[in-house]
Amino acid sequence: MLYLVATPIGNLQDFSFRALDVLKNCDYILCEDTRHSSILLHEYEIKKPLKSFHMFNEKSEEERVIADLKEGKIIGLISDAGTPGICDPGEALVTRCKKEGIEVRSIPGPCAWVLALSLSSMNKEKVQFLGFLSKKEKELKKTLAEIFTYSGTSIFYDTPHQILDTLAAIVQLDPQKPVCIMRELTKKFEEHLEGAAETLLAHFQKERPRGEMVVLVAGKQESYEDISPQEHVRFLQKTYDLSLSEAIKVCAELKGVPKRTIYNEFHKRDDC
Repeated sequence: MLYLVATPIGNLQDFSFRALDVLKNCDYILCEDTRHSSILLHEYEIKKPLKSFHMFNEKSEEERVIADLKEGKIIGLISDAGTPGICDPGEALVTRCKKEGIEVRSIPGPCAWVLALSLSSMNKEKVQFLGFLSKKEKELKKTLAEIFTYSGTSIFYDTPHQILDTLAAIVQLDPQKPVCIMRELTKKFEEHLEGAAETLLAHFQKERPRGEMVVLVAGKQESYEDISPQEHVRFLQKTYDLSLSEAIKVCAELKGVPKRTIYNEFHKRDDC
């Protein structure tokens, strides 16, 4: 059996009794960084072998892990922090286990973006989690278009090296866009910042960004249900500097219909 075990995202005391019991009874534990995870295991006197399982070796290690699971071994999977398999190694392994009929169980615990949402004043009824945004300009433009036209709260992770570029891109579209940044959650220097995008950009231009961050962006209040696909596509092109094909794709995703539907409707209106 494979256990996905959530671990503390900062404070080592945020660790459940069940998680402790599961790890103590595993044959071995897969982790991103053995040096990092050994701190947690030492704290709770968990004396089990740690084996590296990270983005650079998870494909090559998958067969060995699957073979061990088929032999009946109990294996725990942890990440450096939080719930494994979400923006961390493990997603492909879980999928493979499902295909092979291997049982997978999750031991719940800390998850940074859920914690950030609960602490914020943003809308919590409708949210989308986007992981880490692409650093590529074209992909970033497309994602920001989805964020700015989404009616709920958008949440993603960011790093100290990228946050200034992210905020600058948001400011270009709407300097007053409500943004919330939760930094170093559960740690000594935990910080909650909420305000207009331009205000937070100015803050980090003065104070050097540090620590892992969760970013929340408020949704758009207007509804696009009453405008035609053609009008929506034109709006996306003009507002977010998207190509026609990019705008059609984003429009289709926002409306929850196949891209071909928007494409046909757009060109049908053009032919009229």
